[in-house]
Amino acid sequence: MPRVLVLNGPNLNRLGSREPDIYGNGTLDDLRAALVTESRFEIDLRQTNDESELIGWLHEAVDTRTPVILNPAAFTHYSYGLRDAAALLTSTGLLLIEVHISNPHAREEFRHTSVISGVATGVIAGFGFDSYHLALDLIRRRLG
Repeated sequence: MPRVLVLNGPNLNRLGSREPDIYGNGTLDDLRAALVTESRFEIDLRQTNDESELIGWLHEAVDTRTPVILNPAAFTHYSYGLRDAAALLTSTGLLLIEVHISNPHAREEFRHTSVISGVATGVIAGFGFDSYHLALDLIRRRLG
């Protein structure tokens, strides 16, 4: 079964309790269960508050030729190191789908800029956990 890395950045370990009006009531475990249940892929869902760990996981994806769904969270707006790792991934032809639970463009102005979007294969935002499901569906379609 093909594998997909689903990588999540800072504070997403607080899903379910952090700003439920923006992020909903579902937890990271709820997301994992939903993705595993309806996927034809082996889902490797991870979360970290550590930028270097997230970069290391992108390097791992390059080395193992694994497509990635990435919610960079706050790193979206300023992490050029993460951007460079994302660019390394997509430059090899691997899929990298940037996802966001909320719609960053409907929020504070500083959230309107993503340093990741320019090197991602595509971006899906604003659909809650469905953003991840849509990304998985795209990967399924692209990988045949």
